[in-house]
Amino acid sequence: MINKLALCILALSISMVARAELMIEITQGMDNPTPIAIVPFSGTKGLREDIPQIVSDDLLRSGFFRPVPPEDMLSLPQREQDIFYRDWRVLGTEFLVIGGIQRGRSAANPDQFVLEYALYDVLGQRKIFRKVLTGREKDLRDMAHAISDEVYEAITGIRGAFSTKILYVEDMNKPGTSRYRLVVADADGARPKVLFTSNEPLLSPTWSSDMKQVAYVSFETSRPAIFRQNLVTGVREQLTDFRGLNGAPAWSPDNSKLALVLSKDGDPEIYTLEIATRKLTRITRHFAIDTEPNWTTDGKGLIFTSNRGGNPQIYQIGLESGRIERLTFEGDYNARPRVSPDGKSLVMVHRYKGVFHIAWQDIVSGDMRILTETWLDESPSIAPNGAMLMYATQYKGKGVLAAVSMDAGVKFRLPSKQGDVREPAWSPFISE
Repeated sequence: MINKLALCILALSISMVARAELMIEITQGMDNPTPIAIVPFSGTKGLREDIPQIVSDDLLRSGFFRPVPPEDMLSLPQREQDIFYRDWRVLGTEFLVIGGIQRGRSAANPDQFVLEYALYDVLGQRKIFRKVLTGREKDLRDMAHAISDEVYEAITGIRGAFSTKILYVEDMNKPGTSRYRLVVADADGARPKVLFTSNEPLLSPTWSSDMKQVAYVSFETSRPAIFRQNLVTGVREQLTDFRGLNGAPAWSPDNSKLALVLSKDGDPEIYTLEIATRKLTRITRHFAIDTEPNWTTDGKGLIFTSNRGGNPQIYQIGLESGRIERLTFEGDYNARPRVSPDGKSLVMVHRYKGVFHIAWQDIVSGDMRILTETWLDESPSIAPNGAMLMYATQYKGKGVLAAVSMDAGVKFRLPSKQGDVREPAWSPFISE
């Protein structure tokens, strides 16, 4: 059922609907995107969501596809027998999606929508799949993203991430009001909901792997403290209250622990905190600054930033062995590491010729490539399918979010209609 896709988010009891959405501005696409036609679905008149348009926008944003505008279509088939492949070959279309939606097909569920859709290979003149989704009117956007995920995976072989969510911090720049907002939204910036507001700064939001909780840093107690918030009940809990720095929380893969940075014993060091028992374990011991931990995919180690070599570089430590290995050597500044979902690479903030960019590096070979070309890029967060990453940057004097594919071939921005946005965190896949 589609309503499970948004279970953790829709169940928020304290959320407030944000007034503004992030906008999508595609700035660069692939050189030869695949032409695909999303034919207007039957039965969509009067619905609050334009499902075919959402699917087209999702696929366009991926960079892999070039959707055919409806006004250029030579026919609008609703059933397989209505498809004339020659019409689509004339347009150079390689794939075709048709579908329709009906409401109240079941007397027991009069408000239920049944959406049937199918993907066709135009050149091969064959049906790739046909599927059925059900849900209520509030689920229509989730249903559209689910279609995008299925189409994307069927054609590219990569799991789609259009149904995922993003967390970010928005600075409203309005003194005298609740200036800072922690917001959750769809991966395309739609349907923003405010999780928490504060007059004091909010930093470092991070998802638990089951998407039932988030953790972040708040200055509401006059000094930085780490909080966790349950996304189902809305209940918030302060986890740390040590003197000095309390920052950079990161959930372990099994959600039993948080890695974090504390300076309670002097200089900033990395610790782990067991959520159930509150047991605190110190991981690093060095006079330098150790910060910004991120878990390895197997949960057996941490990757972090340290200036123990003189400049900020990225290191890895095994939690059982305590063995520390330096991972970055190119450039005089590498920080804020994030490990890819397959555990084979990482992304980071990399300084090149005095400018901060986002860079990718293979962990084994050390090969590095710069992914972004904008100014003051920071806070990278990788999509759960490993295909793209989101980061914070500056554009026209404002803080905006931006995204780039791992091969740097696709780029788009997500500026807010109001306020500055920063500190993005891409969610894991939503459990079925």
